[in-house]
Amino acid sequence: MVNAFQGLPPFEVCRPIQQSVPFVFNSPHSGRLYPRSFLDQSRLDGHAIRRSEDYFVDELFDEVVEMGAPLLCAHFPRAFLDVNREPYELDPRMFDGPLPPYANISSMRVAGGLGTIPRLVAEDLEIYRRRIPVAEALERVELIYRPYHETLRQLLLDTRSAFGRAVLVDCHSMPANLRAAGGAARPDFIVGDRYGTSAAHEISRTVADLLKRMGYSVVRNKPYAGGFITQHYGRPARGLHAIQIEISRGLYVDERTLEKTAGFDALRSDLARFCRALMDSLGDSEGGMPLAAE
Repeated sequence: MVNAFQGLPPFEVCRPIQQSVPFVFNSPHSGRLYPRSFLDQSRLDGHAIRRSEDYFVDELFDEVVEMGAPLLCAHFPRAFLDVNREPYELDPRMFDGPLPPYANISSMRVAGGLGTIPRLVAEDLEIYRRRIPVAEALERVELIYRPYHETLRQLLLDTRSAFGRAVLVDCHSMPANLRAAGGAARPDFIVGDRYGTSAAHEISRTVADLLKRMGYSVVRNKPYAGGFITQHYGRPARGLHAIQIEISRGLYVDERTLEKTAGFDALRSDLARFCRALMDSLGDSEGGMPLAAE
């Protein structure tokens, strides 16, 4: 399956020479290498099938590596496999053959066409021309999903072992026209911590406050509180904290052409300053932000 991604592995970890901060950054939805066989299965053209990407989010955060934090990046696209789901959230209507009995076929995400193997991209566009073999879906899970999560898990465990705690920053983008729940405003950022369960309150508050001080509009948890990754890895009582950050695509990309706009470089620079300030805000283990259970 490596050759399916233009000779690259399905994902990679960009590592600093030496990790010097208790942070791990993750960009699971910015992959943009589409296997030829996958495109042949799809009813969508090469432009439309990209509608579910978190465009260039990996590039927006790539300076964290020089700051001493690892960055895990997917090369595979979200339309091909979504690692921000349970491993077997699968829609039986999509597949030729019976699913294994342990598959979760009734989740809300499956019902919405957005399972581990998505049926839809944004705007309710059907991906596939016809049903695909069950064996192919299970192969994607075994050969890409499971290794991806094992890599992420090990990064967090190694970080906690080295620093006594680990903070996962799960990086995403959202449509520019999205409105915050219950309001008319279109936020620049949504910070998700599963309503306070996936990270210490001080971390979530600091993330939001830093972005607000930079002039951005920020809301917390609504409508994006964090997906499977945030929920699964956020264990504050164990020194494992997970925050999801959603960035409005209107800040940096033309959602019609999917090209970077003039705002890309400015946003990338702001995010570098934000990440540096966030890392600095932790301080040392004695005087910094409390990251363990109280």
